[in-house]
Amino acid sequence: MKRLLTTLVILTGLLGSGGAVWADAVDDYNKGVDAYNAGNEAEAVKWYRKAAEQGNAKAQVNLGVMYYEGKGVTQDYQEAVKWYRKAAEQGLAGAQYNLGNGYYNGIGVTQDFAEAEKWYRKAAEQGDADAQHALGWMYLNFNGEGFTQDLAETLKWWKKVWRKRDRAKRCMESDGRDCDAKAKSWWQRLTGWWMWAYAERKNNR
Repeated sequence: MKRLLTTLVILTGLLGSGGAVWADAVDDYNKGVDAYNAGNEAEAVKWYRKAAEQGNAKAQVNLGVMYYEGKGVTQDYQEAVKWYRKAAEQGLAGAQYNLGNGYYNGIGVTQDFAEAEKWYRKAAEQGDADAQHALGWMYLNFNGEGFTQDLAETLKWWKKVWRKRDRAKRCMESDGRDCDAKAKSWWQRLTGWWMWAYAERKNNR
């Protein structure tokens, strides 16, 4: 079975507004980011936890990743899923994708492809390329995972990712100005044109 990757959100800034408590959470979250970037994983966990317990969604997903990968804390998949879920329920696409991975792979939670599809779709509909690719993979059903194959759905989601890939290619062939970082990343990370073409051929039989 293909194992899909987790997403660590290393972004700063507000997700919304909301007074001194929210400002404290953002400040704690940013301290966590600084500690992580400095290579101090235990310190990062401390600050992510402070912010996560105040409801900061980005801190929640990052804390989940730290538990998932055993960075700065004892590895604990169930704890990772707990924090992914808190952020996912607030609408954070990266957390929804990670929660989908948990259900897809049966890590930290009972394997459930319907739940995986549900969370991947929530993230994909927000434009998350990782989730779009994962959702397309599920519908392609390479591995006989017990999920209903739907090649039209595969193509629908992979075409969205492909457009990001194509945009990144054009960007990198130019002088690189105004290059979308997510698209550039996907040009390097995408499984490749052959998978999209394979699905296209099968769908047109």
